[in-house]
Amino acid sequence: MIRRLLGALGILLGLYGAWLLLSRQDLDQLVGAATWLAGGVVVHDFLLAPVVLVVVALGARLLPAQVRAPAVVGLVVLGATTLLAVPVLGRFGARSDNATLLDRDYTTGWLVLAALVLVAVTVAWLVRWRTSRGERSARGLRPGR
Repeated sequence: MIRRLLGALGILLGLYGAWLLLSRQDLDQLVGAATWLAGGVVVHDFLLAPVVLVVVALGARLLPAQVRAPAVVGLVVLGATTLLAVPVLGRFGARSDNATLLDRDYTTGWLVLAALVLVAVTVAWLVRWRTSRGERSARGLRPGR
């Protein structure tokens, strides 16, 4: 029952949003929005998804088992954040007459994020490695095997 109510609420909110979009935009703005939406689907399906699949396939072959899951999480976090940060990293929209737009060093911020993700992936790998090593020694196997 609650699922149906939430579904109905979602449909109503979606219809309200569509009505707002269609009633407050001119035709060229709607065409621009549709172009961006279609472009996002095309870029995702024909560029981003194949690149991710190739990286995952290479990682599955090259990385040890304990590193795979942390590396995937790190790549997903860093990849998604990088895609969202492209406009500010490229300084698209910066204007010389308004110094308050894009007023930070976003490249340094992204590098700090990348370093933090790398540290988190390394810590996760070390925890997995120590845990698997402890399980092996508890079963009477040497840690190197």
